[in-house]
Parts: sequence; C-alpha cells; structure tokens
Amino acid sequence: MTRKTTAAPRKTSTAAAARVPAPKRPTPADLDTAHFAELLDERIGQAREKIAAVVADIREVTLAAKDTPADDEHDPEGSTVSVERNNEMALLAAGEESLIELLDARVRLDEGTYGVCEMCGNPIPSERLEIRPEARFCVTCAAAARRR
Repeated sequence: MTRKTTAAPRKTSTAAAARVPAPKRPTPADLDTAHFAELLDERIGQAREKIAAVVADIREVTLAAKDTPADDEHDPEGSTVSVERNNEMALLAAGEESLIELLDARVRLDEGTYGVCEMCGNPIPSERLEIRPEARFCVTCAAAARRR
C-alpha cells in the first residue's frame, strides 16, 4: 500500500523577500528624456549594424569552410575555421543580447519608467546613463548583483 504524502508549505526567507524588485517608479522629472531617446536610438542602430556585420562574417567563414576538407583533425586550417566560427557566434550572441537590452531601455523610456533602478527604486545618475543608456540598476545595486 502506498502512502500519500503532502509537502509542507515553504517559508520564505527574509533574504529572498529582500530581493523582490521595488515597484516601478516614474522617470525622474529632471532627466532629459529627449536626449536619452536620441542616444538609445543611435545605440540601437549601431547594435543592428554590428549584428549585420557579424552575420556577414559568419556567412563568409561558413563559405570558406566549404573549401576546406571535412577532416578538421588532420587539416591545419580546419581548426582555425572552427575557432573563428565559434568566435563569430559568440560575438553575434553578445550583440543580440546588447540589442535586446537597448530595446528594453527604449520601452522603459516610452513607458515613463526609464532611469530608475529596478532593485532599489532610486534614480540612476545621468552620468551612468550616458555611458550605459540601457542600465537597469544604479551603481550600488549593479555592484551587489555582480558579487552574488
């Protein structure tokens, strides 16, 4: 005969509750949203151009691979082609991730929640946004997240 068991409800720790993101606050009134809209649009365009260039490089490497023998193990050029293709694929993934972050930042700007830390709810300094317009966190919260 099998015994039926039920799981006890889990208690949430105070540390887990502390990591809950702060409610979304509106874009700080003193932030030059027109400037950051222009900056984000420029960076989005650059990211798209970079992705297009990497995709073209991947096509070129793939076409070059067709001219090399399939036996990478004994062909000195085979391993180079594989490494180059892997590097290009990593660049493509990073470029796509960057584009997604920039597009998300543009949505936050359009929704009126741009420039506010998603963890603590404090305004993100405009100096940080100049360097990383896609920033979601203030410097303090970003540093704390990296340490985890």
